[in-house]
Amino acid sequence: MKILTLTMSLCIVVAGCKTTKAEPDWGRALEVGEAALLPLGPDERAPSVGAAWNDRERVLIGLEHSLDWINRAHAPKYFPMAGISHQQVARSLTHLKHLLQTSPNASSFDAAVQRDFVWYKSAGWDGAGGGVMFTGYCTPILMGSRMPDSEHRYPLYGLPGDLAKASDGSILGRMEAGTITGAYPDRQAINAGWLTGRNLELVWLRDPIDALLAHVNGSAFVRLEDGGMLRLGYAGKNGQDYTSIGQQLINDEWLTAENASLTTIRSWAAQYPDLVEAYVERNASYVFFQMIDGNPHGSLDVEVTAERSLATDKQLFPRAAPVFVVTELGSPNGTKVPFQQLLFDQDTGGAIRTAGRADIYLGIGPSAEQRAGATKAKGQLYYFFLRKERP
Repeated sequence: MKILTLTMSLCIVVAGCKTTKAEPDWGRALEVGEAALLPLGPDERAPSVGAAWNDRERVLIGLEHSLDWINRAHAPKYFPMAGISHQQVARSLTHLKHLLQTSPNASSFDAAVQRDFVWYKSAGWDGAGGGVMFTGYCTPILMGSRMPDSEHRYPLYGLPGDLAKASDGSILGRMEAGTITGAYPDRQAINAGWLTGRNLELVWLRDPIDALLAHVNGSAFVRLEDGGMLRLGYAGKNGQDYTSIGQQLINDEWLTAENASLTTIRSWAAQYPDLVEAYVERNASYVFFQMIDGNPHGSLDVEVTAERSLATDKQLFPRAAPVFVVTELGSPNGTKVPFQQLLFDQDTGGAIRTAGRADIYLGIGPSAEQRAGATKAKGQLYYFFLRKERP
């Protein structure tokens, strides 16, 4: 959010289950020539979207953010994507807004969407629509200080001036005297002092796991000792590969795939504080922040909306498009809650790099953090676009 998303999730910190031979490979990249979006077959039925009409005020908030982005001057350069044009997404959003505002009831809205739109599903982990692994991410509320002291030793940095980006936002590396000199330094180098003395520290945190949590989610609200609140949103990243600390702890048998969670990671960190930074630094990816007003923004630089914004791989799927998710959300008591909702593709994340992964934004604060940390479930991801023959 990027938030980033570059948008990332609590469950990504955890990294979930260790796969076996019988398990889908959610990190599988599509082969050359494999389509990211597959039209629904004649025997496949599109999901009902009628419930979105009942919550149309919140749906329209997310929709307006997508319309904001799709109408920006630079948006067309990101298309076509997955065979979908900029005009298709723009017309789809405009018509969907019209239907939400004019349909008399939920059933009429659903019937109109089924009539006027054509449906696709994500190619998923196997390239054949076999499903997507959904996780959750959020904006945590952390404790911090504007100045470092013996307790507050872990900074969150603003965007450094020598980080070079391409016009599409991708990271080119380190710029020196107008020339790209190589990859931008990794987390270990930054933690060792690469950015010291540049006055880029926005806030200082007490806990290295808190700092990592901010990085993974791509945003954070930080409550200061004087009672004030800093709102930090995603500004960029160093372009290095993401590695999950949770998966590393599973690999090294500190945790099991069954018990790995943000709670158990924090417990492990409290028990073995001398090992924490070494494990955190296995994740070379590093996120930079900026002060924001209002709610966090995703990778499209529009606000993300709880349960209405989705993070996907933007190298595969069309930005700002309407999507429908069929999966389950986690809860603090361990139960799974069915989740079938209309969302908008507005973010990405460091670990969201295949057709088999997607991340649902779940909001701000402790409740959202608990739900995000407990969300990891299989499901289906659908996209729908206005039929070309519609006006």
